[in-house]
Amino acid sequence: MTEPSRAGNTLPSLTLDQIEAIAREGHAHQKDAGGHPYLEHVRAVVDGVKKRGGSDDQIAAAWLHDTIEDDVLSHEWLDSARLPQDVEDLVDAMTKRPGEGDESYRQRILATPGARLIKETDLAHNSDPDRLALLGEPTRSQLGEKYARMRRLISLQEPC
Repeated sequence: MTEPSRAGNTLPSLTLDQIEAIAREGHAHQKDAGGHPYLEHVRAVVDGVKKRGGSDDQIAAAWLHDTIEDDVLSHEWLDSARLPQDVEDLVDAMTKRPGEGDESYRQRILATPGARLIKETDLAHNSDPDRLALLGEPTRSQLGEKYARMRRLISLQEPC
């Protein structure tokens, strides 16, 4: 697949395998709040997007969904990477800006086709009771409330 570059030249887009490798390398040394490799979360989101019938662009964005927010990659990288525009838009939609309110973040997710599915999958894994059980009570309660609030904002059912 090729994508017109910003200069109008035709360059091959990064493949899913290349995008996965970028995400794996970037998150390789990170741990989640429970002390597990952060890549377990990223992989769970990718698998959830696949299970929910996500497109290749959504799968690619799932690999990259936390890379900018976690300072693994920069906005400049995203702007210059050889990604299909839909993937770039999805990653941008999933990236909460420093100091950004939930309403602004919600609007961007809902305005970007395909982003809601990725966010739904991200929230499902973040809200997993087994994952939350690894955290201390104050953190578990705070994060549980945060994820429930975002689920309500983007009109998702509470997980069973």
